[in-house]
Amino acid sequence: MFTIEQIESAHRKVKSGADFPAYIKEIKSLGVTHYQSYVTDGHTDYYGVGDHAATTPAKYEPITIAEIPEIEKFKAELLAHQQGKTNYLTFIKMCAETGIEKWEISMDKMTCTYYDKAKNKILVEKIPE
Repeated sequence: MFTIEQIESAHRKVKSGADFPAYIKEIKSLGVTHYQSYVTDGHTDYYGVGDHAATTPAKYEPITIAEIPEIEKFKAELLAHQQGKTNYLTFIKMCAETGIEKWEISMDKMTCTYYDKAKNKILVEKIPE
């Protein structure tokens, strides 16, 4: 089964949102079935077959997530990030400011779903294969 060290090694190759699809393919090959990343402190919960799970520690000091999502602003900023125009920390700050609490990646569906603090689905995107 996968380890946090293997996942972090794959993640170090990600320099912008443009690198994300290759990262997903790599961690899927390690056995990750889905994961949830939390904007508040950057920790991520990874899951695999047979109830295998691993969690990364917090990556930064806790930040506040806006109570009310700004969906259109989020979508525009997300597109810029996916085009490689922003780095990860800029993306995280933007998520917090626009009310995104977490995102969940499904390897089976190859989707990324963004949620607000009320657990509402804000956006579901297909991950390019």
